[in-house]
Amino acid sequence: MAFESKNPFLNHKSFSATSASTDSKVHNATLIDYNQDMTLAGTINKTLILFLLLTASAIVVWWMAFNGMNPMLPTIGGAIVGLILVVIAAFKPQYSPVLAPGYALFEGLFIGGVSAIFEAKYPGIVIQAVGATFVTFAVCLGLYKFKIVKVTEQFKSVVVAATLAIATYYLISWMFSMFTSFVPVHYGNSMMSIGISVFVIVIAALNLFLDFDRMEKGVEQKMPKFMEWFAAMGLIITLVWLYIEFLRLLS
Repeated sequence: MAFESKNPFLNHKSFSATSASTDSKVHNATLIDYNQDMTLAGTINKTLILFLLLTASAIVVWWMAFNGMNPMLPTIGGAIVGLILVVIAAFKPQYSPVLAPGYALFEGLFIGGVSAIFEAKYPGIVIQAVGATFVTFAVCLGLYKFKIVKVTEQFKSVVVAATLAIATYYLISWMFSMFTSFVPVHYGNSMMSIGISVFVIVIAALNLFLDFDRMEKGVEQKMPKFMEWFAAMGLIITLVWLYIEFLRLLS
């Protein structure tokens, strides 16, 4: 079985469907200007835009939290709306030019609130988590760019299988903790919980390689311009996951 990135925005199905649509237009003799194709530079620019939007909204909630206001409403609201936008974009990638900026803004509210909560309890933890996330991203990008790590089908299979296992474990743990007195093993500061956090961070980092690979293939296949927003949104999702896991580990 061939697996692709667990990230719903960079999966094989979404990219293939869009590519097929573009191929159909070509076969029908519809001229497509080169500027309407997905480019790596365009994807990078849009990733930076989304990152700036996310940071700006996170700063707003951070300011609220440390000025005596309750940040829970924007934090929870941001998480819910952000998830809804993710689901919509996964099925309707052509709306990504609108959905992606909206996701960044609402997810920023969530990130800002969570960061403020962790910072209040563990002073200095946020800057450490941010630094660790950027270092991990830079290392993975360098390893991918210089072909030190090659994304093969076997590599994809292992990473996606591990990601699905983590998602399943988190879901089951959350359901049990909601309705019973069960305490998930990844809570606390035991060696097992720390080990689980390290493992999850490694898998999240490996997902970056899959994301880079799908973005590169999207450019090679000359997908539509809106796929730049789609791919940028997917990369931001992975980085957010990585950041949250670093916060958990450091705490």
